[in-house]
Amino acid sequence: MNIKTCNTLDEARTEIDIVDEKIVELVALRNSYIKQIAKFKNTVDEVKSDERIADVVSRARAKAIELDLSPNLINDMFVRMIDEMVETEIAELTNTKVF
Repeated sequence: MNIKTCNTLDEARTEIDIVDEKIVELVALRNSYIKQIAKFKNTVDEVKSDERIADVVSRARAKAIELDLSPNLINDMFVRMIDEMVETEIAELTNTKVF
């Protein structure tokens, strides 16, 4: 990771704002893939795959540890993000499939 050395508070805040925008863009990108995934599933049970969710959260926690970041913070962020995206995926599934 390449981190810029900032010389002022304003400069550091500007860099944080840039990172925040990138985070939102990446979450939006992830959400776009979630909507695509709904096309490959047939039931709500397939969407709510506890095994897959546990795997995603586990990998995120491991990456956080590797980067000297709180795994609990990342865990909470991912659980919240996944919960919301599961609802998005269910909505996509029910809009494209006839039950």
